[in-house]
Amino acid sequence: MTAGITLTNGTTAEHELAALQREHGRPLFALLLRLCDGDRQRAEDLVQETLVRAWQHPEALRAENFDSVRPWLLTVGRRLAIDARRARQARPPEVGDAVLENARVISDHAERAAAMLDVREAVKTLTPEHREVLVLVYFQGASVAEAATALGIPPGTVKSRAFYALRALRRVLPGYASDMR
Repeated sequence: MTAGITLTNGTTAEHELAALQREHGRPLFALLLRLCDGDRQRAEDLVQETLVRAWQHPEALRAENFDSVRPWLLTVGRRLAIDARRARQARPPEVGDAVLENARVISDHAERAAAMLDVREAVKTLTPEHREVLVLVYFQGASVAEAATALGIPPGTVKSRAFYALRALRRVLPGYASDMR
């Protein structure tokens, strides 16, 4: 815009702001979109804020000071984008509702301790053969082959005892059955 800016109560006239938007809005939006890492909504907000600054400071837009107002608008927009990024980095990250709905719920220490006690008591109800297979395979992380070697029994027997041990635990711990599949 090369014509002078008309002041209305110390601000830029509305029709001249509309002309600024038409003439310089696309390049300003393109710059801000890059600075906002592709976030269109944030870039649009910053375009609006830049135009608000132009409205508040018509003296900065006077054509006799420079050939085009575009450098001033781009500089103001860039500074606003930098300030917005710094403000976001100073705050904890925002979490959308979708993220919260899919977030894994972590139980507290007391619940885990109570569950461990329940499982220990339930394991005590197993036969010694089932218990030693369960301890080796599930609590100590041994493979079926390692458990078979350690116990001196065939791998098929290890699998069978593990299966029946888990089935017995499901009966004793009905509230935990979904965790044991």
